[in-house]
Amino acid sequence: MSAGVTLVLGGAASGKSVFAENLVISSGYDRIYLATSQAWDDEMKAKIKKHIAQRGKGWTTVEAPLDLAPVLENVKKKQIVLLDCATMWLTNHLLADHDLAEQSAQLIKAIKACKGKVVIVSNEVGLSVVPENALARRFREAQGTLNQQIAAEADTVVAVMAGLPMVLKGSLEEAKA
Repeated sequence: MSAGVTLVLGGAASGKSVFAENLVISSGYDRIYLATSQAWDDEMKAKIKKHIAQRGKGWTTVEAPLDLAPVLENVKKKQIVLLDCATMWLTNHLLADHDLAEQSAQLIKAIKACKGKVVIVSNEVGLSVVPENALARRFREAQGTLNQQIAAEADTVVAVMAGLPMVLKGSLEEAKA
């Protein structure tokens, strides 16, 4: 069973990553940054570079756009992993035409088995209109389902809007402990 799972939800540019990073830093544990995005263009390369500078030193970064289980299996008790983000991870699987339900089930299993603390950043995608195309609707449904599955396993769930955290489940004290 995981030593503690925190889910940080929010919209695009809501401040969720900064909040999650600060939560991880305040833990005092050895920090692992589990990066799921892929740099396909200059804009994404610049965004990744900005995130690296924003985090600062003291992180071990592991790039894993698809297979997160091996990383989570190797996390030790006095380590904390920041998975940023579940949305990019799910997008990678969607674009690779993988079975999203199967991949999500494997991720939940790996999170539950992780010996260290886990903080997961994910986008809340249910606050907008119904997308006009089938692929976007499929993604929205899969992301909403994944968020619910992670939230069910999480000790703490925090929504971030305009950089402000709102605790939905558990407490920030639990997440920091």
